[in-house]
Amino acid sequence: MKTGAFIIPTGIGASIGGFAGDASYWARKFSEKCKLIVNPNVVNAACFSGITSNMMYVEGYSLDRFFKGELRLLPSDNNRVGVIFDKSIPENVLNVHINTINAVKTVYGIEVSGYEVTKENVGVEFFIDKSGASTGNVKNLDTIKDASQKLISQGIEAIAIVCHFPNDEGNDYANGIGVDPVGGVEAIISHYISREFQIPCAHAPAFSDISITGEIVDPRAAAEYITPTFLPCILLGLSQAPKLHKKNGFSVKNLDFVVVPYNAIGGIPVFEMNKLGKKIYAIKENNTVINVSPLELPLKCDIMSTYEELWELL
Repeated sequence: MKTGAFIIPTGIGASIGGFAGDASYWARKFSEKCKLIVNPNVVNAACFSGITSNMMYVEGYSLDRFFKGELRLLPSDNNRVGVIFDKSIPENVLNVHINTINAVKTVYGIEVSGYEVTKENVGVEFFIDKSGASTGNVKNLDTIKDASQKLISQGIEAIAIVCHFPNDEGNDYANGIGVDPVGGVEAIISHYISREFQIPCAHAPAFSDISITGEIVDPRAAAEYITPTFLPCILLGLSQAPKLHKKNGFSVKNLDFVVVPYNAIGGIPVFEMNKLGKKIYAIKENNTVINVSPLELPLKCDIMSTYEELWELL
């Protein structure tokens, strides 16, 4: 069985995979035919998850290190997950998230071994930059680092991070237009913890307004509008995320192919796979705001019209 990587970066307005688990359908189809590495953005969908037992859930910073040959992936199927909560999360919202943890443990048997509340407020801001991509600022990353150290000292093997985000007043995303506004700053948080501790991690935002809309939204965003918490999907992914090792486990040299959106092809995974002479597939139906296509770069790439076309080829 082949092993591939199915990647859609977060916060770049991908027409497929730029919303709430809307790339999961094709990731799940691909995982029927091959072992599949996915970044969290591909399968995260609030209270749902597209993750399957044939997928390896790897956060973006660690994914880049894997493609550079600096990390290997050691499969794991029941990690001890710890959760970090931002001190600024209101008590009623925190209680919803604690109930969520207990529900996920009860239904799925996931080993969520404890949680830590940061000593100080994290201070998250998010916005769309001039390129149209999602980004933001985090005022106090050190307080997340301190909470992570406490969990790791308790034997935690993966970390879910929940920070308090200001409520987003815009409705473009709900209407299926533009970019997920929180994705970019979420990546900043998870990249930081991955870099500091070499441990599987992922982030879910918490908003003060936990009411559920009664309006119809775009189907691709719907998963995020029927629940007050986005925590379940990252707990499910992290529970089976591969452990990160420098010497043991699955290497990039064992990878057969990578699949990326057509005009977001300028990332580390693509360049590293090109160096190794591995298959790179760019999916033309998946557009982003990045606008870097295979035609603009000196690399060998197979351009496919749709995910279905590639799925039939594999």
